[in-house]
Amino acid sequence: MKLFLSLAFFLSVIGHASAQDDLLKELDTIKSKEKQAETLGFKGLQICNMQSTKLTAKGEWYVLISHRFGDLTQGFDNFFGLDDAYTKLGAIYGLTNWLSVGASRQTNNKIYELTAKYRLKNQEENGFPVSIVGYNTMDINTNLSTDQYPYLEFNNRLAYTTQLLISRKFSDKITLEMAPIYIHKNLYDETTERKDQFVLGLGGRYKFTKRLSMNLEYAPRIDAPENDVYHNLLSVGLDIDTGGHIFQMVFSNCQTMNDVYVFSNATGKWNGGGIYFGFNLYRVF
Repeated sequence: MKLFLSLAFFLSVIGHASAQDDLLKELDTIKSKEKQAETLGFKGLQICNMQSTKLTAKGEWYVLISHRFGDLTQGFDNFFGLDDAYTKLGAIYGLTNWLSVGASRQTNNKIYELTAKYRLKNQEENGFPVSIVGYNTMDINTNLSTDQYPYLEFNNRLAYTTQLLISRKFSDKITLEMAPIYIHKNLYDETTERKDQFVLGLGGRYKFTKRLSMNLEYAPRIDAPENDVYHNLLSVGLDIDTGGHIFQMVFSNCQTMNDVYVFSNATGKWNGGGIYFGFNLYRVF
């Protein structure tokens, strides 16, 4: 009888300990699920002209074709923008799941743009509230010549941006982004530009369906010169996800597509001429 009671007591202790272990494992699993990364808020690598917090996955190649027609408001003078179009071709590669690099060239000023994009933190379902991504660009303006600038050096061709992209997915339909941006130009027009400029990029996405969404972005310049001839970036776009690629239609007051010019040299005004239609096409390999 004593042996039976001792055995029963031993089994009850083992069962209780096992139940505690199972409960702890369940709690750990719940905790892990609670803090898993939130699904992506943006489908495209760009909102319109601004970068989004989406990155390429490790080993993925993205081929980019961007096009901006001329000023729509000029009507038949430039055949509604067809006469004065700019094109940008580029490629982006995911070195890891948190780091990608890219290179592109656009026809305006024959500018080459080198980029690096890196994830600092993911938004979590019941944890960290936002996604944070760093983004850096370096422009090389190959259109400059010693005829224009007799003392031109290679360093004068360079311009840079440093950006901190902060986004939050509020629901399955709405994602918003804020991006403090620093711009530096080695060569600039002292009468209308600054060597160093700060911009606050604001953007968002509203998803209509699984494959269709509307995007909006606005980027006020914090310290624009008093004799400023440029304007704050304002763009609206439409994302179409076809499965194999992302097609973005864009209307903007900026025709150029490299980040330095996008944020500091937008020439158009939505209420006074200078509206440019175009598209971004990303193909994933």
